[in-house]
Amino acid sequence: MISDRVTGALMIRTALPAEAEIIADLHFRARSTYYPDGVPQSDVDWTEAWHGSIARPDGHVLCAVAQGRITGIASFRTAEGAPADTVKLFQFHVDPDRWRAGIGRELHAACVEEWQADGKRTATLDVHVDNLRAQAFYARLGWVPDPANPPEEGDHHLYLRYAVPGRADARGSAARSAGTAGE
Repeated sequence: MISDRVTGALMIRTALPAEAEIIADLHFRARSTYYPDGVPQSDVDWTEAWHGSIARPDGHVLCAVAQGRITGIASFRTAEGAPADTVKLFQFHVDPDRWRAGIGRELHAACVEEWQADGKRTATLDVHVDNLRAQAFYARLGWVPDPANPPEEGDHHLYLRYAVPGRADARGSAARSAGTAGE
């Protein structure tokens, strides 16, 4: 696992079990921005789900902390049945009050750093079709439509793929990312 990553006033670190409720609240507020008719009702207890994600020995939950407050979260692991060198980004959210402050870009860079350390070569994710802001963000960072999972009629998600740069490629990739406006 990466050590705490500090960039200016932003620290990215592993989430703590005691933070699950705060993370679930941020998750809900971020999701609320892209559902046109409001967040669908769900039987999922998101606080409990985040507790489970944080506790998983095979997963990672990173949080971005600015001024003592969690402002971004990312959850990833190798999905069941996926190749060992592939990681899935299950959740990635930035507090809507902090969009366009570079938090998403820095959090993504920390994820990539962890993926490299873990020997991952490919990352995948799915993004809601109505979340155009996130789709643009991911495209700026090099995510592309996943040819192995083309959308089918009626799908509510698009499937994206990211080629995790090797350690030698990481410096150039990070420099290019730093020049773009991130979430």
